[in-house]
Amino acid sequence: MIRNWDDPLDFKEEGIVLDYKTAGVDIDAGNKFVEDLKNRVPGLGGFGGMIKVPVGYEEPILVSGADGVGTKLNICTIANDYTTIGQDLVAMCVNDVITCGANPLYFLDYVSTQKLDGNVADIMVGILKGCEIAGMDLLGGETAEHPRQLHYDMAGFCTGIVDKKDIVDGKSIKPSDRVIGLASSGLHSNGYSLVNYLLTRHQIFYADHPELLTPTTIYAPVVNRLLKEGDWIYGMAHITGGGIPENLPRCLPKGLTVRVDYDSWPLPEIFKEIQLKGNVDMEEMKRVFNLGIGYCVVVPANRLELTMDIIRSEGINCWEIGEVYDKLSS
Repeated sequence: MIRNWDDPLDFKEEGIVLDYKTAGVDIDAGNKFVEDLKNRVPGLGGFGGMIKVPVGYEEPILVSGADGVGTKLNICTIANDYTTIGQDLVAMCVNDVITCGANPLYFLDYVSTQKLDGNVADIMVGILKGCEIAGMDLLGGETAEHPRQLHYDMAGFCTGIVDKKDIVDGKSIKPSDRVIGLASSGLHSNGYSLVNYLLTRHQIFYADHPELLTPTTIYAPVVNRLLKEGDWIYGMAHITGGGIPENLPRCLPKGLTVRVDYDSWPLPEIFKEIQLKGNVDMEEMKRVFNLGIGYCVVVPANRLELTMDIIRSEGINCWEIGEVYDKLSS
């Protein structure tokens, strides 16, 4: 007799002893995964992660942020490569938190999967690498098995600390200040819904563009260096979804704007390819992608060259991309 999945099933009558593994969750495999991870990250495994609050802050303020990697995960599936997406997750969170001048403290992750496998291990290795680059601890997280889930999903949570007097809030920004754009490593983790649309229409191919999986740059080391050098970093912006037009204004005081010169830095080839193959209007490109600028800092004109020298000494290219103006005069 062929049984329909919708037919009721009496487990006792059928002589079936149900366990969690049959339902799709292997407890033993999960425990082994956690033990392997604990060998990499001492201190994991408790009900809650603990961290010592650093000393030396007069009035410490905690800064937190949460984010994900969106549909970039689809590219991982196409390439069967999950080795860098964990770093993307860390970057998307920590790059937000540091815009306030905060020093990263710790990170928490959430990863859900149909079953625990080597890809999940690769994701965790990437998260660990990202935390190492950012100079913060992986304090804990959750790895969940969802037997009926077809794809992986993930989210991250980051907390940093800053002295109240050192918060970078944009209030000091004034007309004639300059905006420096720090190079991105590529698309970072935004705009992939458009990219995936082109992939499904066979307009671009991952085999031709492995840079689609280049991990998002983590700007914490260079920002930390800038903040230690002096007090002239007036504002910062992480360029994510919405591009420069929607993210840069978030660090500006009311009444001010920036004239961005999009010809002041070279447009990476991957963006040219996307625009060409998708026949995407440039104004739309500006709203969707970072176009080669992953992070911005606002400084006074007399600190422009010094700031750019420091950024480049940290191995990141940068350009003067705009000037601050009063909206009434622009």
